[in-house]
Amino acid sequence: MGGTSDNIFQPVATDAPPSVIGSRQDHPVPRLGVQPQHAPISTNKFYANFFLGSQTAGTWTHPYSVAWSKGGGSTQSWGMSISHIDADQRVYGPNSAATPVQYFINPIGIQSLVLSAVELGASTTLSMDTLTAFSASVNLLPSAGAAPAITFPLVQGMGFVTGIYNGGTPVIQTGIFFRSITKATSNPKPGITKYTIILEDGKTWLLYASGNPIDFTVVNNGLAQATSNFNGFIQIAKSLGGDFEALYDAACGVYATTATLSGSANGAIGSYTLSFSKGGLVNTALLMFALPHHTESFSPQTASAATNLQLQTTTKGLATAVVADSWTMVENLPTTMGFAPWSPSTGAQRLPFSAATIQTILSVAQSEISQNMSAQSNLNSMYYSGKALAKFAGIVYTIHDLLGNSALAEAGLNTLKQSFAVFANNKQQFPLVYETAWGGVVSTASYATGNSGVDFGNTYYNDHHFHYGYFIYAASIIGTLDPTWLKANKAWVNTLVRDIANPSPLDHFFPVSRNFDWYHGHSWAHGLYETFDGKDEESSSEDAMSAYALKLWGRAIGDSNLEARGNLQLSITARSLQNYFLYTTTNTIQPPNFTPNRVSGILFENKIDHATYFGANPEYIQGIHMLPLLPCSTLTRTPTFVQEEWDTYFSNGRAEKVVGGWKGILMANYAIVNPKAAWSFFASGAFDESWLDGGASRTWYLAFAAGQSSLPPFCSFVFAVWDLKKGHG
Repeated sequence: MGGTSDNIFQPVATDAPPSVIGSRQDHPVPRLGVQPQHAPISTNKFYANFFLGSQTAGTWTHPYSVAWSKGGGSTQSWGMSISHIDADQRVYGPNSAATPVQYFINPIGIQSLVLSAVELGASTTLSMDTLTAFSASVNLLPSAGAAPAITFPLVQGMGFVTGIYNGGTPVIQTGIFFRSITKATSNPKPGITKYTIILEDGKTWLLYASGNPIDFTVVNNGLAQATSNFNGFIQIAKSLGGDFEALYDAACGVYATTATLSGSANGAIGSYTLSFSKGGLVNTALLMFALPHHTESFSPQTASAATNLQLQTTTKGLATAVVADSWTMVENLPTTMGFAPWSPSTGAQRLPFSAATIQTILSVAQSEISQNMSAQSNLNSMYYSGKALAKFAGIVYTIHDLLGNSALAEAGLNTLKQSFAVFANNKQQFPLVYETAWGGVVSTASYATGNSGVDFGNTYYNDHHFHYGYFIYAASIIGTLDPTWLKANKAWVNTLVRDIANPSPLDHFFPVSRNFDWYHGHSWAHGLYETFDGKDEESSSEDAMSAYALKLWGRAIGDSNLEARGNLQLSITARSLQNYFLYTTTNTIQPPNFTPNRVSGILFENKIDHATYFGANPEYIQGIHMLPLLPCSTLTRTPTFVQEEWDTYFSNGRAEKVVGGWKGILMANYAIVNPKAAWSFFASGAFDESWLDGGASRTWYLAFAAGQSSLPPFCSFVFAVWDLKKGHG
């Protein structure tokens, strides 16, 4: 279950994807300004706006954001705009007086300070290099092909915005206007010049210049220009004054260039470490900002490096300054969680079910396993196909392991293998292709149709962890029930794993951790589309599912490092979701006039909108954070949260009014707090099959409900219609 490994971030594989997955060199989205590099380019990372579209949409490093001005905004600068938004600047809507509000958004386009150079102008171009999972370097060139005038090393959590100058003449601009610019009478460190800048909004910024001596002349209230050219770097930080300024004085002169990730597992304890590389002074520890879910899990040594300096982030609460070159976080791993119903308090529910419970579930399973798997799974969508395969895999598992009917399970498993083989042989309606432009496996749907949004944007790297997670989960069940199947299919499934969750730069075919963001503690679904509110993710539950699938696949193929990474990713995801996506009444991270929504809806880097991309019904907005209901659901969705959400939206007969597959999703979720009521609903003789989502089965929902409680035998005979109207909800 939980082995020991000192380095769990080892490659899944390093060879080329299976030849059955064809290869092509083109992709509809150009790599604007991206310099050639050996490693594939991450598509779903925080800096992607710099190589997409206009190249002017923001990048959020937290707590700061930066954007290329590109001649626009109030400064009409060609430099890099720097912004930090305080909580009192948020905009709430559409009715700001409501509780809860539907959304909150942080203003964009505010050019508090802009780092630029005299040499930059209308011919300026932007290039990028050294793109990793945590960092990228952004260069502003006076003209195409010229040497960079300024290079900005961007690293998640960086304590300063740093611009490295290559002999140009620095310019500082502001769209807020200078109230004062004051040069410090003494240097904070030898060779470092300090300026304090107070803007007309009353906010104070610190500027540190490290290199040859530098002086600025204030040309007007929006522009200060150095009196000579400059080789060195300028650092900008938002000041809260007092002792906090001393922290910046001590930390200036050094900047982060990138981060590397390492981790270990020892039984049910896992840890991961972010180690920051740096430039500038070698004997100065970095000041970096950690998010709330980091500080909750800091090791004692890392916690001792945390300071009292906190700055607001846009959608992740207060970031805490930590003075250290590395952070270590420790998590408890759900090593006992397998395919069976599970709860954090009791671990795996190692059954057996009562004979009556088994008979009730079996009568449903016999019907569901005989459905046409091929017709339900061989679709023109990787997402819906994967959901169908996962549904049938769950039924087969339930029949085999929980009901003990090996003959029926074997028949279903054989049919499931045939349906899965359509994809493993790449014979589905839109086959997969490995494209070398970005480095990943995508559906050919957009190539074939010319529609960038087809299949939820799979070709453009949207939602890969959702789409491929379902396939990986289904494969885990097949391979566990029939290990002989693995030999022919392992490489194909591993290719999906590598596409969404390659753990190592030693795998040259895929970027490291395309979807999961090890800084934010959750994944980003948003692929290669420019977006002025940053990356986003809607379905937090499918994010958790993808981590759960990784852990199960690792166990199925005997890759203990993959299993440990899946466990660690799942634990971090649960912590992150409970801080940022799923809100109990005790949540203090998100605004108090937003948390009564109970879920985020769509969480962006710059806003949160209690909505979905497909409709405004409460069961849609809440339910997209429920599906699929799996053993991992009880880890991420605590009983307190589920009960509070139920009471807010679905109690007192409201769930009964919901139509379609969302009703089944709501009732399966309700099993986390009231398994007997959920059991009665799914066991009812009047159950309507239309209440099942395309990725859900009544067989598994019954097993899930039964596994959440020790149902007395008589409950297995309940076939009365469960009447929500009587208040049992």
